[in-house]
Amino acid sequence: MTDRKLTRREAVSLLAAAVPLASIGPNSVAHAVRQAQATLGADAPFAPKFFTAHEWATVRTLVDIIIPKDDRSGSATDAAVPEFMDFILVAYPDEHQWMRSGLTWLDAESKRRSKKTFVASSTAERQALLDDIAYPEKAPAAMKDGVRFFNGFRDFTASGFYSSRMGVDDIQYKGNTVVAEWKGCPDAVLDRLGVHY
Repeated sequence: MTDRKLTRREAVSLLAAAVPLASIGPNSVAHAVRQAQATLGADAPFAPKFFTAHEWATVRTLVDIIIPKDDRSGSATDAAVPEFMDFILVAYPDEHQWMRSGLTWLDAESKRRSKKTFVASSTAERQALLDDIAYPEKAPAAMKDGVRFFNGFRDFTASGFYSSRMGVDDIQYKGNTVVAEWKGCPDAVLDRLGVHY
């Protein structure tokens, strides 16, 4: 095992694998986008049904902070995560309150700090706010509502991204292929894990 630090993308992919968003079920980003295209027509731009225009801008900004574009794959917006979120929130009305309240909290806290909405804030101002709510064990008690929202939003983002074609490619998933004959785990992998059978 190495001592290198995980990148944000690696940490979010591990989080997505460990904590799936249970309410999503079999839905995926691809399904959400297909549904939207079937409704609007393939060439029409996506128009959110749940999010207001301001919420849409905030969501698109926030998901790309959580999963930015890097040299391995695109960002959360490139993978249509906001469209996925909109589709899920339309399908699951019980999830509306935490999302709307959280986005409202994010803007209120941003305005308290910088007199600007989250989207209008500078990169440094956004980062400072998110640093206060991204780590529950370090977060000030006054930030508990923001912590709860951000953790749910981060999980939702990861679930959307890593159920998309881009996310599956990003984690280099090798499943869903036929194995004609199983010969067991390769010896090199067993040795690395310190496991033998």
